[in-house]
Amino acid sequence: MRILVTGATGALGSAVIETLSKRVPASSIAVLTRNEEKRLSFQERGFPAFLGDFDDTTSLDKAMKGVDTVLLISAGDEGDRIKQHLNVVDAAKRAGVSGIAYTSRSMRDQDKLSNTLMADHFATEKYIKESGLRYTIFRNALYMDVIPLFVGNQVFESGIIQSAGMGKVAFALRKEMGEAIANVILDEGCENKTYKFTGREAYTFDDIAHVLTDLSGKEVNYTPVGSSAFESILIKKGIPVAMARKIIDFNADIRNGQESEVTADLARTLGRSPASLKEGLKVLFGL
Repeated sequence: MRILVTGATGALGSAVIETLSKRVPASSIAVLTRNEEKRLSFQERGFPAFLGDFDDTTSLDKAMKGVDTVLLISAGDEGDRIKQHLNVVDAAKRAGVSGIAYTSRSMRDQDKLSNTLMADHFATEKYIKESGLRYTIFRNALYMDVIPLFVGNQVFESGIIQSAGMGKVAFALRKEMGEAIANVILDEGCENKTYKFTGREAYTFDDIAHVLTDLSGKEVNYTPVGSSAFESILIKKGIPVAMARKIIDFNADIRNGQESEVTADLARTLGRSPASLKEGLKVLFGL
């Protein structure tokens, strides 16, 4: 069995490969990377490593030769993400792979999204399901790892300001999601299933503030503000307008309960309870 991991050098891809490598030989794990130096590093460690990207269909065809399962880790939003994803699915069909797995997003209602970037995930899911390939969809909750980015590096001095209201997020650590993805690929393969990988509870930014207070001994407060006010705050900090809008849309979905669903899929696949908010923040903030 050979597994192709795209996005192999990213944080999620690295976590997947870490678990795969503990259970199968490196020769069974092919990787696709855009960086020649990283490709050579993988190759030196025994991984079949290929240089290419989602826009280069020739490189996709080459990387998929002899592959049984493709893990499509969703692309960033810099290019035409939908087209890139479709290129991977089409290449998998040409190669005759047994199945394709895709890292999507766990949202409550696809039809009521504020963050339109999330719609790309569900369009990709639809294309995969209509492709005729056997599939596994991993709908992942928002990574706990992004909390430091949300709250900023001055959180212990200025507190937390967001426009998420008291909306909750079922945060989970990216490393644990990568471990669970690897377990499913190895233990179950692609059986036309959808998993929702979430943390064991859903938390507000007020919960985050309380946990950071407890861990650091410094008072951290959460101040919810309206979307317009928050956008002004972000722009005054020098954040480009386009990026500010993305942050606002993420907050809107959180406020509207899109990120709050909790399932047992991650715990069941890991064989243990996922890290709690306190356990995760202690690591992420070095507390």
